[in-house]
Amino acid sequence: MRIWGTLSAAALALSALPAKAEVHDSNAAGFAVRATATVPASPDATWDMLLDPAEWWSDNNTFSGAAANLSLDPRAGGCFCELLPNATNKQDTPRGGVQHMQVLYLEKPKTLRLSGALGPLQSEPVMGTLTFIIRSEGETTRINAEYVVGGYLRIPSERMAPIADAMITQQVERLASKLGGKLARIAPAAPGSNAAPLSSKTQPFIGR
Repeated sequence: MRIWGTLSAAALALSALPAKAEVHDSNAAGFAVRATATVPASPDATWDMLLDPAEWWSDNNTFSGAAANLSLDPRAGGCFCELLPNATNKQDTPRGGVQHMQVLYLEKPKTLRLSGALGPLQSEPVMGTLTFIIRSEGETTRINAEYVVGGYLRIPSERMAPIADAMITQQVERLASKLGGKLARIAPAAPGSNAAPLSSKTQPFIGR
């Protein structure tokens, strides 16, 4: 199932999502979704895989239908982009492309932060920030991911947040699986509370 398709398709997909999507926080101004995983790999190996989305991002959450068309330029200002190949002859000049996100901050092998409105959010006047935190935990490595979106949405946040949650969760699960690990889930914030930012030093989630 394409979780993160067009705006209308995303709205219709809600009925197919789990009944209890663990959205970290959601209100009229936007939402925050989180996922975490533990992998039996070093932080360096985890970082290298993170920077190669063609290896782990799901095909059904791309515009071209193939994650192989994704790339990430690992530098400040670099593009998380997707080529749209020629449908009739893949050797021809691509018919177009997509800038999904732009790198805001990266510090090997700890933190990758990108800015961009993913999927159906591209057509909305919103801002999105996706942060990955990698930290060593003994013989394993923890991957923490958070996607925070704010701004005007024609689909209310309480409806869009579970869709984004399912999308982010799927990607983190696939990343962890490539490294031999497994997904865990972050408990949602209490209703009406303000979600602490992923970069907060007081949050055990971060560990940067």
